[in-house]
Amino acid sequence: MKKHIFAMAVVALAAGGAFAQANDTLAKIKSSGSITLGVRESSGLSYTLGNGKYVGFHTEMAERIISDLRKQLGLSALETKYQPVTSQNRIPLVTNGTVDLECGSTTNNATRQKDVAFAVTTYVEEVRIAVKANSGIAAIKDLNGKSVATTTGTTSVQTLRKNERAGGIDFKEVYGKDHADSFLLLETGRADAFVMDGSILAANISKAKNPADFKIVGEVLSVEPIACMLRKDDPAFKKAVDDSIKRQIADGSLTKLYDKWFMQPVPPTNIKVGLPLSDATKAAWANPNDKPMEDYAKK
Repeated sequence: MKKHIFAMAVVALAAGGAFAQANDTLAKIKSSGSITLGVRESSGLSYTLGNGKYVGFHTEMAERIISDLRKQLGLSALETKYQPVTSQNRIPLVTNGTVDLECGSTTNNATRQKDVAFAVTTYVEEVRIAVKANSGIAAIKDLNGKSVATTTGTTSVQTLRKNERAGGIDFKEVYGKDHADSFLLLETGRADAFVMDGSILAANISKAKNPADFKIVGEVLSVEPIACMLRKDDPAFKKAVDDSIKRQIADGSLTKLYDKWFMQPVPPTNIKVGLPLSDATKAAWANPNDKPMEDYAKK
């Protein structure tokens, strides 16, 4: 009987520990000696070179965060497991514990804040329109009767439809499963335009067979804060992530990292993306915060 009670107590203790770690990511990382980083395969901030190699501005920034976490936890080593995520599954994979930290290209908005938490903003995105250079499309009004591609699970087409200049504009929506697929729709003529974050558009254009065949046009559709995503109700982990980002801002290393990934030739094509650090991103770094997109829209 005593053995049975002891066994039940051990099971209860283990279950309690698992429950505690559900909202204690630092404890989970320390006990496992590993962290799972959510990365993207074809984003402007995080992408793959193939063979399990992930790179990009947000990917490398996240690796520096993980290095700081390792030091904070007093670990001699900390294994990073890279988990590719999509626009559709990134939030579920964070909430169910598969991914500990997602640093792809996720917009921080009020709806998503109901399910997940966000670190301080590290990139302020402008949603734009990419077209073929010879398309004759230069503004929202030119999209009337056209096919517009975007990526499933993103907010870009809704943003376009809500734009005051889109009143009376009738266009057909076509969806790519990821950003590379959406760009392929444009590249192969199945879509006349691709609406998405400017960094994603610029990165995909830079990797095209002939980048000069494409251009980014039209009005800025929205300004969106992009941030790393983590589980809700885990203040210790959020503070650790935020502190690392603030350190990278303060010592200038984040500025250098941005220059590396947007103003210098990058793999695999060794072509420069060519997106200078925007005033909006500079302002976000000067006053680190986790405000959602709706607050930015009020400015």
